[in-house]
Amino acid sequence: MTDRSLALHPPDARLLDGRRALVTGGDSGIGQAVCFELAAHGAAVAINYVGSPEEAQTMVGEIENAGGKALAVAMDVASESDVQRAFAAAGEAFGGVDLLVNNAGVEHPYELLDMPLEAWQKVIDVNLTGAFLCAREAARAMRDQKSPGTIVNISSVHEQIAWERFSHYCASKGGMKLFAQSIAKELAPLGIRVVSVAPGAIDTPINKSVLEDAKESATVLAEVPLGRWGHVSDIARAVAWLASEQASYVTGATLFIDGGMTLYPRFV
Repeated sequence: MTDRSLALHPPDARLLDGRRALVTGGDSGIGQAVCFELAAHGAAVAINYVGSPEEAQTMVGEIENAGGKALAVAMDVASESDVQRAFAAAGEAFGGVDLLVNNAGVEHPYELLDMPLEAWQKVIDVNLTGAFLCAREAARAMRDQKSPGTIVNISSVHEQIAWERFSHYCASKGGMKLFAQSIAKELAPLGIRVVSVAPGAIDTPINKSVLEDAKESATVLAEVPLGRWGHVSDIARAVAWLASEQASYVTGATLFIDGGMTLYPRFV
């Protein structure tokens, strides 16, 4: 939904009517597309942001104008108190939370020999500890509500593919993979499913510099058998399906949405 137009799907096509979602890092890129797609499928959506609230508030207005329900919530996912406060706000507004999308993430390139501890810690804090804190809070809420639900983690092809200068990022996504699989086994008896979506090369603001460099963009595309960059809508539609009853027998799995990047010979 990069054109920022939003219309709710027809009632008989909505996968998430009555669901109550919180999306971390929801005010830009993949997270923004996920918020709009969940809302289009009938879910109430808490849009998490860090820093300026303007974009998240604008999104709330767009969703509400389309007939949906939304809330902007400030939260640093690496802060336990922030996470608890944000989930309480979403629960109060929506009557509970039964869908979490762990999307917030950061990446900064450093070779190992030059990487400061602070850079390592920031990526691990946001990408992995943040996913833990939010998953724990969501699972506690679902348990207490006796409400089955879904946790969707936005991972990356780099939970599987090594990436020079991004060892901290790969560590966070590799950790997320086994974290998700482990808690999927723990939470299944409560009716809580845990799944991951692993994007490949996606046209998002974080990739703007690569997209604008013809040579760099061509290098990336050479590793994508389908021959194109992915769109945020590719990810958002998958998240909506995985969160829905149509995927009720899916847990502990990672769905790669990468145009075949993980099939490229040097990654196999």
